[in-house]
Amino acid sequence: MELIVGNTRVVPKEMHLIPGGVVAELTGPALYSVLDATCDGRVSVEVFGGARGTRSMTVTEIKMRGATSTVTFQEKGEGIVLN
Repeated sequence: MELIVGNTRVVPKEMHLIPGGVVAELTGPALYSVLDATCDGRVSVEVFGGARGTRSMTVTEIKMRGATSTVTFQEKGEGIVLN
């Protein structure tokens, strides 16, 4: 799975599936890009890969702890299947 913010691939320290979304541990520039996308609202956040194809996501929770933050993403709707 890959996390895509706008047109940039974001590399989380760790990412795992949860029902209806994913949880990612982010630091530094990866976290900043997600925060900017969340506040701006005009930048898309998507998860690419896995069995369910590409899915548009929304940030539902951010837990900041020291140098690492945990961000929860939930699916916005139906996924897009790329062939």
